[in-house]
Amino acid sequence: MTELALEGHLGRGVVIDICGTCQAIWFDGYESLQLSAASVLKLFRLIGDNGGKVKARLSATAQCPRCQGPLRTTHDLQRTTRFEYRACPHRHGRLISFFNFLREKDFIRPMTAAQIDDLRKNLRTVNCSNCGAPVDLAKGGECAHCGSPLSMIDVKQAEVLVAALQKAGAGPQPVDKAALPLELARARRDVTDAFARFTHQPNWYSSVEDAGTIGAAVAELATWLGDN
Repeated sequence: MTELALEGHLGRGVVIDICGTCQAIWFDGYESLQLSAASVLKLFRLIGDNGGKVKARLSATAQCPRCQGPLRTTHDLQRTTRFEYRACPHRHGRLISFFNFLREKDFIRPMTAAQIDDLRKNLRTVNCSNCGAPVDLAKGGECAHCGSPLSMIDVKQAEVLVAALQKAGAGPQPVDKAALPLELARARRDVTDAFARFTHQPNWYSSVEDAGTIGAAVAELATWLGDN
């Protein structure tokens, strides 16, 4: 895994470990909760950069890098969104996939029936964003291998992402309560327009077929964020 130094709350540094091949992140202790908004944005863009790559499956016998104890699959809940990770039994940390990290941060939601129907008209199968297995769209909108529903980025969370990006990089700043509603309204318009553009591009469905719905959407949005 590769170490990545990030900014935490109150200016504290956080160093995490990332595996682009497995598309997974190792957090010591409670590091995931300590990340600043700018750091979550940085991870979002990193996930986007790796969204179209072939994903290696996580080992069923993965061990904690601190104590070598076997990691245990753990299920958790963020608001109404379920996600999972593999935790050290001695609380040294946890290993979480890119897909579940996005779920934990409430960035994605299950696709609607209309969205799945639109995919079905253009594709026969898509790769599951969680495990990488092919999902037969004729049989429904869930992965038969891991049970994960086909999902898409939550545009409302993306609005907040864009607003935070506009402030990221300059350190902590006071919140302008008068300007914040206008800033979020502008972010909402920008993101909605961006989604409307890239989900109707000719190469959108080929990207979804290879990278999955989340991988393709995150990659496109991360590219858009880098240009704005």
